[in-house]
Amino acid sequence: MASSILTETPELNYTEPSDYFNPEAFTALVENRRSSRLYTDEKVPEEIIHKCLDLALLAPNSSNMQPWEFYWVRSEEKRKKLNAYCLDQNAAKTAPEIIVAVARRDTWKRNAKLMLEEFGKQDEEVPKAATAYYKKLAPLAYNQGFLGMFGMIKRVAFNVMAINKPMVRQPKSISDMRVWSNKSTALACENLMLAFRAYGYDTCPMEGLDQRRVRKLLNLPYGKAEVCMAISVGKRADNGIYGPRIRFDRELFVKEV
Repeated sequence: MASSILTETPELNYTEPSDYFNPEAFTALVENRRSSRLYTDEKVPEEIIHKCLDLALLAPNSSNMQPWEFYWVRSEEKRKKLNAYCLDQNAAKTAPEIIVAVARRDTWKRNAKLMLEEFGKQDEEVPKAATAYYKKLAPLAYNQGFLGMFGMIKRVAFNVMAINKPMVRQPKSISDMRVWSNKSTALACENLMLAFRAYGYDTCPMEGLDQRRVRKLLNLPYGKAEVCMAISVGKRADNGIYGPRIRFDRELFVKEV
């Protein structure tokens, strides 16, 4: 079942245009995105924040499970606390807005159900392999069981099955689910930051924060949600960028094998 949805081409009467590309504009956008440590007092229009959040939600993600939430902290009281929980760093306390990205490793069951509901709304018949994926394979892959016990069973079973053939071996633990949800959430965060830059605003992703206090501030469920990062947003001050971008030798990171 897993191989069929991944390796067999379904018969679908569906296409999307693929003729738009603008490498020059994208290159300029990526090169111009910098982490601003200081912001001006200029407000960010609400409609732009909403539009950028919508663009963040278009990010690619694992099995379209969308294991993320974005908390736009608008309460003045909560914002003061959030600044403190971000260690009162300049990137937080001078920013007009802060959005907290949260990775949810517990929403896969709800979102798998939503996928099946969306399939039911489509005019074209959805391939049985896709339906089976969300009904059967997703619960097998993402369910770790009480105290992770089912994950332990999967770890043994997958390793035995992988002796003779390639196997997907993760997620097989609660820890794996943390990694899984944070990877997709981080992809959405990049969308969000590039979107703000496209609209002329700057951002700074902040991992230097008190995750436990931020989780409590946002009333996130313990053991199910994890703060991925906080992203400050605003117009960069003239001295908001502390220096030129530094990147190490490309050969340290790019390998051809």
